[in-house]
Amino acid sequence: MATFLYKLGRLTFRRRRFVALIWVALLALAGFGAASASTATSSSFSIPGTEAQRAFDLLEQRFPGASADGATARVVFKAPEGEKVTDAANKGEITGIVKELRSGSDQVAQVADPFEAQAVSQDGSTAYISVSYKVNSMELTDQTRDALEEAGKDAQGSGMKVEIGGDALQVMPHTGTAEIIGVVIAAIVLVITFGSLIAAGLPLVTALIGVGIGVSLITALANVLDLGSTTPILASMIGLAVGIDYALFIVSRYRAELADGREREDAAGRAVGTAGSAVVFAGLTVVIALVGLAVVNIPMLTKMGFAAAGTVAIAVVIALTLVPALLGFAGKRVMGRKARKGAETAESTDAKGAKTPSLDKAEGTAKAKSADAKPNMGTRWARFVLRRPVWVMVVGILGLGVVAVPAASLEMGLPDDGAQPKSTTQRQAYDMLSDGFGPGFNGPLMVVMDGKDSSDPKAAAERVSKEIESIGVVAVTPARFNKAGDTAMITVIPKDRPSSHATEEVVHDIRDAGKDIKADTGAEVLVTGATAMNIDFSQKMNDALLPYLALVVGLAFLLLMLVFRSILVPLKAALGFLLSVVAALGAVVAVFQWGWLGSLFGVEQTGPIMSMMPIFMIGVVFGLAMDYEVFLVTRMREAYVHGESPGQAIVTGFQHGARVVTAAAVIMMAVFASFIGSSEQMVKMIGFSLAVAVLFDAFVVRMAIVPAVLALLGRKAWWLPRWLDRALPNVDVEGEKLQKQLTEGPAASGSDSGSDSDGGDGHGGERELVRV
Repeated sequence: MATFLYKLGRLTFRRRRFVALIWVALLALAGFGAASASTATSSSFSIPGTEAQRAFDLLEQRFPGASADGATARVVFKAPEGEKVTDAANKGEITGIVKELRSGSDQVAQVADPFEAQAVSQDGSTAYISVSYKVNSMELTDQTRDALEEAGKDAQGSGMKVEIGGDALQVMPHTGTAEIIGVVIAAIVLVITFGSLIAAGLPLVTALIGVGIGVSLITALANVLDLGSTTPILASMIGLAVGIDYALFIVSRYRAELADGREREDAAGRAVGTAGSAVVFAGLTVVIALVGLAVVNIPMLTKMGFAAAGTVAIAVVIALTLVPALLGFAGKRVMGRKARKGAETAESTDAKGAKTPSLDKAEGTAKAKSADAKPNMGTRWARFVLRRPVWVMVVGILGLGVVAVPAASLEMGLPDDGAQPKSTTQRQAYDMLSDGFGPGFNGPLMVVMDGKDSSDPKAAAERVSKEIESIGVVAVTPARFNKAGDTAMITVIPKDRPSSHATEEVVHDIRDAGKDIKADTGAEVLVTGATAMNIDFSQKMNDALLPYLALVVGLAFLLLMLVFRSILVPLKAALGFLLSVVAALGAVVAVFQWGWLGSLFGVEQTGPIMSMMPIFMIGVVFGLAMDYEVFLVTRMREAYVHGESPGQAIVTGFQHGARVVTAAAVIMMAVFASFIGSSEQMVKMIGFSLAVAVLFDAFVVRMAIVPAVLALLGRKAWWLPRWLDRALPNVDVEGEKLQKQLTEGPAASGSDSGSDSDGGDGHGGERELVRV
């Protein structure tokens, strides 16, 4: 692989104008497709195989035109102090709003008058109008939403407080500011890391091009593939982070090759051949983790994973082709001023007749220069870990273990309007309903009775109602039958809020009672509605967690075994990942469920953790964690394979990889953390979880625990049974075959092969050691 990528890097460097033109054309085509595509008219949410979904499907069949999965809204009224909504003036105003809503849009299916539907609180202070629509929230037109909002504004003129809840006002969350903040922080980190504006700008430009193409394609295909509104946001979040990181590693390796005295084209080829190999396998682990979300069997999550995986794949291809092409345009300006002056001085010295030392002498000179050079922070840290590996490992594991403690209290669900910021009309309507009617009115349950196989459906429906009342709920509405008389709908109002554990117990109790009813009457009882759908969604995520972990970790273990030619190194990588993920879950529980430091992160209402967050975080963070593992440990293996002791190989890996991995981790954290400011609870929670997971994994696991474990294992870390070594294909990630080819076959590298014997400087001494 390294040899193929070396040739690819040189080819794209030579044909840089053609390569750049291709990518610009692809960006333009994708942008044109996104601009000309029709607006997505659907964002359906289905959970195949669950009771709630079966009930929805049954309602669609037995109640045609009822739009069971259509959008809903509640216009909530609160009378001024000392008045009631039943007063003549207020009642007249509300009745007028009912008529206005019925005629406001042809997408309205039904508007319930609160005075007829008994939607007035006992003290007469609060009332609400229930509005149901023929289509889901993403299919509502702007005209329909405007009519809903205008109805509320008209009522406010009478002195009543009017707020609107429900999913009818759900819109695409805005995150443009968050992305800009992430890019700005990434730019600052890159400038500090490289000391060159050109070098810092390359990863940003290529990452933005990759994200632009990926998100544009998602937008263009959103209507055809029925993609959710958060799909492009999450794809851009992940694509931007990995796009910057992959380009960062290629540019960093290219600069190191130039510092060794390579010609620019040869340096580009070597950078793509070595760091590019790591990029390919790191990208593959991310893609496996994201595509593996399909095992959950939730269409929305599967599409989200495939879309993000596609963006990552684009980032990998761009790093291997567009980055070396742009390096060709940049010339030696990719180096800082001091580095360029040093290179010019070295070239001048060589031109005066400096002799090229023999291979052995070159290696001795490189070692001497490396020893004399001032050790960088990565070198000093690696030596510290080698002196105290047990202490570093114990402190790291115990520290993450303490942070992980709250994860034992993890409760999962889906956020409702109670998790919205207090300034939003949805949250205020939620609070008004809770105060006037009780928390359960924010999450009514819909019980569907299928009496097709029952001899007396009406008697069965009466029994269902009595059984539900005995469970202990606020209200049970009379059964409403379809025209055929074989199916009935019953609305149940629980006592507690939709996301509470008590409401979940009510759902389970109704379903348990339904089993006895079916045995006695033949009528099947199904519980659905948004609240029941959320409960089933959470359960499905729980059930899929272990199979998903087994699939993703298993495939990635095999992949890393190919990369590192070892059993213990991939095993250590997987165990370290699990430790960082559990610690990240602990931090999420502490902030979003317990409320610790909640105000700092904009958490106004604590509650259960979004049920899709843990499995999504596992998928993304596993891929990103393997990025750092691959980039850092491949440098160690490269040094070890070419003669260095296990301890010195760890130092070499940190000497040349720690600074870049640190910059990459800081950039990823900045990109993810910038999404914490999103108004969308799901995006906020995922942004926080990914940021802290990268923090724990990069700086505690990969930079501390990993070198400590490798130091304790010594040569055993790189052990692989002979039979397995023969069975596994050699993908040559560390570039051993490439180095042999370049050393033994000068023709392979063209006119640049002569630079292979250059002594280099203190920054690149280890590259003389990789000769065989």
